[in-house]
Amino acid sequence: MSSARRSSNPLARWAIDVQLKPMRDIKPPIRPDRGWIRAIREAIGMTTGQFASRLGVSQPRVAALERAEANDVVTLKSLRQAAEALDCDFVYAIVPRKPLEDVVKDRARYVAQLQLERTSHTMHLENQGVSKQRMERAREALADELLRSDRRLWADL
Repeated sequence: MSSARRSSNPLARWAIDVQLKPMRDIKPPIRPDRGWIRAIREAIGMTTGQFASRLGVSQPRVAALERAEANDVVTLKSLRQAAEALDCDFVYAIVPRKPLEDVVKDRARYVAQLQLERTSHTMHLENQGVSKQRMERAREALADELLRSDRRLWADL
């Protein structure tokens, strides 16, 4: 399905928000400089050789894995496998800073405001300005329209 044909799904937003709401207020832990894999491995007293054996890889591969994590170039698959070998759970999430419904509504208002500012500027040049209250109503109406057909919602402005 092309991005131009995708429509926003309020039910999907709600379901994601419900699932991620408990995580929104949690401050992410600060990753150790040398990465979680190495920090946990060392904390439990596991050698790189023992870890390599549990992972089914060579010792140099463990060193490469730990460097990759520390340098932010590790794959999710590698992290999942490492967590399993360390008897840990792998947790991965992208947590919106605010409810997704708010994200979409804020964006619709922003896009509507930009469109109306362009129109308003032209109208002022032609001495046809409108009141602030009328502009606010127009912004809300345009935002509602954008929410119904969101093709322009995330377009480059």
